[in-house]
Amino acid sequence: VTMALNFLGRGVPAVARTQLLKNKAWIAGQWRDAISAKLYPVYNPSNQQLIAEVPDMGEEDVAMAVREAYTAQKGWAALTAKERSGVLRRWFNLITQNTDDLAKIVSLECGKPLAEATLEIKYGASFVEWFAEEAKRVYGDIVPTSAKDRRLLVIKQPVGVAALITPWNFPSAMVTRKVAPALAAGCSTVIKPSEETPFSTLALVELAHQAGVPPGVLNVVTCSRQSVARVGESLSKSQLVSKLSFTGSTHVGKLLMAQCADSIKRLSLELGGNAPFIVFNSADIPLAAKHAVFTKYRNAGQTCICTNRLLVQSGVHDQFVEEMVRAVRALKQGDPFTEGVNLGPLINEPAVKKVELHVADAVKKGGSLIVGGKRNTSLGGTFFEPSIVTGITTEMMMSQHEIFGPVAGIIKFQEEEEAIALANSTRYGLASYVFSRDIGQVWRTSEELEFGMVGVNEGGISTEMTPFGGVKESGFGREGSRYGLDEYQYIKYICMGNIK
Repeated sequence: VTMALNFLGRGVPAVARTQLLKNKAWIAGQWRDAISAKLYPVYNPSNQQLIAEVPDMGEEDVAMAVREAYTAQKGWAALTAKERSGVLRRWFNLITQNTDDLAKIVSLECGKPLAEATLEIKYGASFVEWFAEEAKRVYGDIVPTSAKDRRLLVIKQPVGVAALITPWNFPSAMVTRKVAPALAAGCSTVIKPSEETPFSTLALVELAHQAGVPPGVLNVVTCSRQSVARVGESLSKSQLVSKLSFTGSTHVGKLLMAQCADSIKRLSLELGGNAPFIVFNSADIPLAAKHAVFTKYRNAGQTCICTNRLLVQSGVHDQFVEEMVRAVRALKQGDPFTEGVNLGPLINEPAVKKVELHVADAVKKGGSLIVGGKRNTSLGGTFFEPSIVTGITTEMMMSQHEIFGPVAGIIKFQEEEEAIALANSTRYGLASYVFSRDIGQVWRTSEELEFGMVGVNEGGISTEMTPFGGVKESGFGREGSRYGLDEYQYIKYICMGNIK
């Protein structure tokens, strides 16, 4: 009740179904406090007001959740694929029916404009629908044999308990993108949502429970920033956890990978990005600028596939900058619940300081600040103006590291080979973008870019039907598509001999 009052009493549009507003963890089909009874506060990034307090769990809570998941997994896997598919389909229907309320929760806890949050809910629901269908399409193989009395078979089986660690920038979609394939494959799960944004996960779990996901198959452990390292290590080192999927920074991904080594866990890691957005002389410049603004400024620049480096060929550089400036000045920044707003706050104060540091570094080293460049203090401390900096060089921080904020850095290049070299001069390899009307150039560039995903004349590359993931230090494994189910299954070979 207290949480519902906090949600509804701070200028937030009313949530129709207040039973979706949960502030407890979910273990073995029950809403639970931490064993220690500790709590931690979660704040609205738009105004720093308290949303609610959530259980600050630790190693004992993790051990309980993992045991429950391990116990429940065999029964869930024993269901037919069609039965698991039916549960996922019901979950999808419930998510769809509650889109408006779920979007409000996303906007409240991560600051995403309401219209954008609504798109996230629909995007997240698409993974549940997709894997509800894919659950019935887990095929094996019959292998030809040279021995007449043998039959050789290959089957796929669930890996077991999957630990899923999700980020704050897509607090709903990253949960469904991991949970749906795990459940479809027959795994049970323990989710550790970001400490910044636990409420979307808890709302989704409530709907999953209503859809018929059995107790223990889906568990949620919440914890504070101070406890997150211990909780992550407990999941990584548990002998009962067979799979870990993590979306977050490369630094943390490396730590988790090392911790998982002792038990040789299956891993999926979707880590940092440094996405190049290449605009060639042959490009449709208004189209390129439109998509550059979309890929750079959605969620205030806080997505792993946001454009991080705009590489623009010299022949169209000035025209492209003019188009970008016009489009960026038209963006409306403000409270996520205000109609027409398409740019919200950054998630917290450290995020703002990081963006300020990137801008100051670029200007100090010769970059030209064309638009923005500072906090929008009229809105609050976590709002940073949409910004453009030209004259970016490889020595500047924003060309080497993920900005994760609403700042576009533009690099001018001369030749195609130079653009490819600049784009690939990073240890990251998640998303990349190419704008050109030269089909030969498109093919050459797409094949030479060292990234897991390439958008050609398109900035909106994410869909449930295609594999999402990176190479190099952006991680490995794929989410979505038919390949996403493979991450939660192992292959078993069966040799049947002496058949008469």
